[in-house]
Amino acid sequence: MGDLLAELIDISKSFPGVKALDHVNFDLKPGEVHALVGENGSGKSTLMKILSGVYTKDEGKIIVNGQEVEFQNPRAAQDMGICIIHQELNLCRHLSIAENIYLGREPYQGLFVNQRKQIEDTRKILKRLDVDLDPTTRVSELTVSKQQMVEIGKAISTNAKIIIMDEPTSALTIKEIDELFKIIHVLKQEGHGIIYISHRLDELASIADRVTVIRDGQHIITMDYKDTTQEKIIRYMVGRELKEKFPRIKTQAGEIIFEVKNLTARKAVKNVSFQVREGEILGIAGLMGAGRTETVRAIFGADKKESGQLFLHGKEIHIHKPLEAIEAGVFCVPEDRKRDGLCISMPVYQNATLPNMEKVTVNGIVNTRKEIAIAEEMINELTIKTPTVSQTVKNLSGGNQQKVVVGKWLVKPAHVILFDEPTRGIDVGAKVDIYNLMNDLKKKGIGVAFVSSELPEILGMADRIVVMCEGRVTAELDASEASQELIMQYATQYM
Repeated sequence: MGDLLAELIDISKSFPGVKALDHVNFDLKPGEVHALVGENGSGKSTLMKILSGVYTKDEGKIIVNGQEVEFQNPRAAQDMGICIIHQELNLCRHLSIAENIYLGREPYQGLFVNQRKQIEDTRKILKRLDVDLDPTTRVSELTVSKQQMVEIGKAISTNAKIIIMDEPTSALTIKEIDELFKIIHVLKQEGHGIIYISHRLDELASIADRVTVIRDGQHIITMDYKDTTQEKIIRYMVGRELKEKFPRIKTQAGEIIFEVKNLTARKAVKNVSFQVREGEILGIAGLMGAGRTETVRAIFGADKKESGQLFLHGKEIHIHKPLEAIEAGVFCVPEDRKRDGLCISMPVYQNATLPNMEKVTVNGIVNTRKEIAIAEEMINELTIKTPTVSQTVKNLSGGNQQKVVVGKWLVKPAHVILFDEPTRGIDVGAKVDIYNLMNDLKKKGIGVAFVSSELPEILGMADRIVVMCEGRVTAELDASEASQELIMQYATQYM
């Protein structure tokens, strides 16, 4: 135990109707990156919330630096040198970098904050991380990747030796991921232990020393990363072999279902045109800031259009707000499911019927029995893992939340479904479920278009690919001619 920063022994935790963790073991050494992987709902986040003091365990032992501890709150864990960097960053955007790093721990000179010392200490931390930022810069002016560096700086300022990173690359570009990995290597050399949670298994090869897989709340295996493969890790994660990572099906592309002509929306979307055909999946590729999400939002009526036309089955339709899109049968699965796709404090059955109230109301009164029946049908059809239809959506895993977002649209007759980053933040097994769902829509003749920042996903699932750069379409490629290199060439081709 002397050479371990932390050890979790036989940790168990239950919530109403769910045993989240069942005698799980995990440990962390100084100067290593220990990857923690598993499907959504496997118990990864619960385990880390116990280590970081957010949850208290039901059973088991927590040993930090050779000493058994009981954490009643996050501050107690922080005092023992444990820091968690959440996927959704926890910063005060209106404050400066220095103010964020030392928030609640400001250096005082008499009755006043010693701002000079705070700024100078922050400058030293940023230099140590080889990050070129002015400590007085307001956080709202930073990119997501730079905000992440501020979170890491905050961890170092508390003398944290154990740093937990939860999906740190989910919103980063390839270049930004490289910058993050450089900092991770610096932290390793300084003796910090890093617990790294990610669904992007391919990136573990660059940083992971060991990998632990948990499934259904149980410890499955811990391995040296050099002794395993991605395929083995996936098999341990899902408990079965996924024959195809991208289960593309071949169908004959038919008539044009949906057409976008010369769409312009503010500064982000400039004269965009494309078509969606029956029996195909259209991929929309590009780098961050290319205008992909803005295009989808403008089509759906969530953002204002300045000009352009939309055609459904050859007939022009006019969409100025989401309700008009829904009435036309043009649906959107948004990028941020928690903010734009779900009412996370409401149960599954109410989320399932929110856009379908006409099916469950009589004379203005909601028929709860009908709501539950519709939700149960959706749960069975999409294999949504939930103890009951009354489970609050925020308590579902990311993959199951995403299925609820999709499922609520399938209650209505759909003509076109636009997916914006449909697999962001969900595990490999749930990704395949989403891909198969897209295939089912494709077979039914429903128009499918999806935005993705993951080029392997675009290449693996799209029959045709539209590439965007700086708000414009720079290329349209058939899947048979597309490659990562070609897409990247057009994604950086400013016009």
